[in-house]
Amino acid sequence: MKIDLNADLGEGSPHDEALLQLVSSANIACGFHAGDASTMRQSVRWALQYGVAIGAHPSFPDRENFGRSAMNLPADTVYAQTLYQVGALAAIAKAEGGALHHVKPHGMLYNQAAREPALAEAIAHAVRAQDSNLVLVGLAGSELIRAGKAAGLATREEVFADRGYQADGSLVPRSQPGALLDSDEAALAQSLEMVLRQRVQAITGEWVALRADTLCLHGDGPHALAYAQALRDRFAQEGIEVSFR
Repeated sequence: MKIDLNADLGEGSPHDEALLQLVSSANIACGFHAGDASTMRQSVRWALQYGVAIGAHPSFPDRENFGRSAMNLPADTVYAQTLYQVGALAAIAKAEGGALHHVKPHGMLYNQAAREPALAEAIAHAVRAQDSNLVLVGLAGSELIRAGKAAGLATREEVFADRGYQADGSLVPRSQPGALLDSDEAALAQSLEMVLRQRVQAITGEWVALRADTLCLHGDGPHALAYAQALRDRFAQEGIEVSFR
């Protein structure tokens, strides 16, 4: 069994370089919600150093709220903004001797694209326009995954180690109780359930089937590195290989 572990980079966490040694894919902030040209370049260099797949992490233009504000933008605007961000990181990766591997939207752009077909299609078409060989990462079972497949892109269905799920397979909004799991033990148990059995227990108790191609680890918590190491150790015990390939 194999699973990709991904983490978001270039967002101001002091753990970025250390976390890169425990994951297989990196989603690098492209300046709209966090980061800038210098952090993008440094993140690319670290990813290349540790053999981690390089991904773009485009967002709504919302630095004040870390990309977590809902926006009602025209599809053409989202297309252009996505193309702009992905293209910038692709250029930096190429200049550093690497190449872009995937694209994973950030924050509210990710959440809205999970349920809004027009937004999902705009993102998928922008990714395809940049490079049809790029992999599109989205919430398991979401509109973004469907749009990516319809656009002819390879897709990876993502699950979250530390987020609560609703009965329809969507994430519990961060503004609501149950959005974040309250312990590393709970996150570890949920991660293993999703990877080994392709299911997750919703906060209302139901078991929800899902596909887990890649597992997101948030690197900004106080115990992020310890949890990432514990997860890697447990995966090794279960014979689960961590790889983006």
